[in-house]
Amino acid sequence: MATRIGNQTGVWLTWANGLTALRLLLAAPSAWFAATSQWAWAALLLSAAILTDLLDGPLARRLRQTSALGGLLDHSTDAAFVTLLLLALSTLGYLPWLLPALVAASFLQYVADSRALAGRMLRASWLGRCNGIAYFVLAAAVVYRNALGLAWPDDALLEAFAWLLVATTVASMADRLRAWLGTE
Repeated sequence: MATRIGNQTGVWLTWANGLTALRLLLAAPSAWFAATSQWAWAALLLSAAILTDLLDGPLARRLRQTSALGGLLDHSTDAAFVTLLLLALSTLGYLPWLLPALVAASFLQYVADSRALAGRMLRASWLGRCNGIAYFVLAAAVVYRNALGLAWPDDALLEAFAWLLVATTVASMADRLRAWLGTE
């Protein structure tokens, strides 16, 4: 089964896309387990999501099944997963609600100005890549700390890191907007 995106044909049914789809299926249950403070289950699903994220790209490259479609699916899944998990953690008061809102908005901006829906590969900035990793690190720090019953990192440190990510996400979005306005 193939689908056409722009001038590139991408195959939906690949092993890499299957791993990505599995990660997408884990997003809502992981967020629900976190929101209901079932930390062991949230940690288990987060670990599975991280594993699928580490494997899907190398698998696609090894099997020569990379495509703009696969990249868009991978990044969309990462954004959905981390946004839902950060939202769940913000409902418990661990993080400011503004962070998951900005993560979602920045991803939509990223897709739009990369012209990914026209079949182009996504173009991430250095700061955007760092933020994308840091969103997962922050969510994992809260989930794993609670699952393991640890006292560190404490809530104040996690909240400070969250506010730093709010600032760097806004900076990244402003930089992308500035670059987009300069090229149009």
